[in-house]
Amino acid sequence: MHSVKALWKLMFFVVAVGLSTTSLIHAEQPQLPAPENVRLDDLNFMTGFPPVGDKIINTQNKTKYPQLRWTLQHTRELVPTRNIRRGTAPVSKLPAAPLDLSAFAFQDDKGQPTTIGKWQKDTYTDALVILHKGNLVYEQYLNREADRNQHLLFSVTKSFTGLMAAQLVHEGKIDENALVPRYVPELANSAWGDMTVRQVMDMTGAVKFREVYTDPTTEIFGYSFASGMLPQPPNYAGPKSIYEFLPTLQKEGEHGAGFIYRTVHSEVLGWIVSKVTGKHWADLMSEQIWQKLGMEEDAYVMIDSVGTPLQGAGLCATARDLARFGEMIRSGGEFNGQRIFAQAVIDDLRNGGDREKFKASGMAFRPGYSYRSQWWVLHNADGAFEASGIHGQMIHINPAAQMVVVKLSSHPVAGAGFTHAYTLKAWDALAKAVKQ
Repeated sequence: MHSVKALWKLMFFVVAVGLSTTSLIHAEQPQLPAPENVRLDDLNFMTGFPPVGDKIINTQNKTKYPQLRWTLQHTRELVPTRNIRRGTAPVSKLPAAPLDLSAFAFQDDKGQPTTIGKWQKDTYTDALVILHKGNLVYEQYLNREADRNQHLLFSVTKSFTGLMAAQLVHEGKIDENALVPRYVPELANSAWGDMTVRQVMDMTGAVKFREVYTDPTTEIFGYSFASGMLPQPPNYAGPKSIYEFLPTLQKEGEHGAGFIYRTVHSEVLGWIVSKVTGKHWADLMSEQIWQKLGMEEDAYVMIDSVGTPLQGAGLCATARDLARFGEMIRSGGEFNGQRIFAQAVIDDLRNGGDREKFKASGMAFRPGYSYRSQWWVLHNADGAFEASGIHGQMIHINPAAQMVVVKLSSHPVAGAGFTHAYTLKAWDALAKAVKQ
C-alpha cells in the first residue's frame, strides 16, 4: 500500500496530464486536510515583496497540497501559456435573480443529511456559479480573487475541442468516417493510421497508452516529458513536443470495440481541427467562442516547447465566462442574440454515445453514462450532460431544469470517482431547488 507521501507523488502525474483516472480511488485513502484549514486566503502564498520561505510556490512544489490550490488559479505564472482573447465586444450581461441555495438540504451519497453549502466545502470548491433560465441565481467564491482568476480546467478542455470538431463535421469540413491520416498524414504509421475521426471524437480508438504512474516506462511519462509537464530526465532523447510524441504511439486492440478514456485522443482531435482550419486552437477559441459570447475576461491555454496547446487538459478560464459558455450550449448553440454552434451539433451531444461501449471504461462511478464528442452524457430523466476535469472541475447542464452549473475546485484527490457520487446527489438537489 502506498504511504500518503507516495500517493501525493502519484497525484502529481495525474495533475500533469489532466486525466480523469480511477486508479487512485483504489489506492490507500489519503488523510484529507480539513477544508477550513486550507483556505487560500489564509495560506498567503506568494505574498510579500518578495515572498519568502514556505510562501513561495515554484515548479518544485506547485503540485503539492495545499500549494495546488494556488497553482490552479495562477497557472500562467508557472508554465508557458497562450492567450485566448475576449476581443472588444461589450461584456454580455448575466441578469441577477438570486436564490438562497446554500442552506438547501439533501441527502449525500451515504444517506447522511447535508446542504449545498456543506457540499461546496466538503469538495474543496473554489467557485460555484449557477444559472437558471439564463439568470444568475447563485454565485459563491471561496477566496478573494476566485471571481476573476482563470482557473485550470484540466479535462473540461476536451469538451471545447470536441465541440469545435463536431461543428466542422456538421459543416462538411471534416468527414467523421474518414481515417485520421486524411487530415494528419504525420499519424499514418501510428495507432491512428486506420482509426476514423469519429473513433477519436468518442475515444473508442485502440491505442497503447498506459497510465501507470509508478512505472516511468509507460506512455504517460512520454506524454508528460514531451508536453513539458514533467521535467525531461538527464540525457533525454525522446520527443520534445506533443506532435513529436503522438506518432510514436501504436495500436493495441480493435478500434471501435469500447470506450477507453485517453487524453492523447483529444490532442489528435485538436490537431485535426487546426489542420482543417489552418488556425491555432487558441485563436479558434477566441474567434468562435470568447469574442462571440461577450466574455468578461481573456482565457488562456498551456503550451509545449513549440507552442502546441494542451487541447485535452490546458484551458484556464473564469467561472462566469464558463457559465456563459454553458448557457449557450443549454440554449442549443445560441447566446447573446446570435447563433454560435448549430442546433444539430448540440442535439447530437445531448443524445450521447454508445452506453454499452462505455462499460469498457471501468468507470463504475458513472453508472449509465456515455461519451460523445468529448462530452459526458448522464442519460438521466432530465437529459443532463457535462464537461468534467480532475480535482473537481465541472460544467453541468440540465435541460429539463433549465440550469447550468459551473463548479471549479481544488480537491486534494485528483480522480473524479472520489467525489462523483456525492456530486450526483448535489446535481439532483440543485435541479429540484431551481425548479421550485
